[in-house]
Amino acid sequence: MRILAPLTAMLITTSAQAEGFDRPIPQAQSATAEFWFSIACVALIVALIAVQRLVARS
Repeated sequence: MRILAPLTAMLITTSAQAEGFDRPIPQAQSATAEFWFSIACVALIVALIAVQRLVARS
C-alpha cells in the first residue's frame, strides 16, 4: 500500500503535462488605428499645453 500512493501520484502527473507556449504573432496596424492614434497624440499635446498655461498663471 505504501508504494501505491507515490506510484499513482507519478502516473497522474506525467499524463497532465502542459503544452509549449506559442508566441503570438503581432498584427500590423490598420489605417484607421493609425488615424485614431495620431488624433490621440495631438489631443494629449493640446492637453499638456493647456495644463502648462494654467499652471504658469498661478
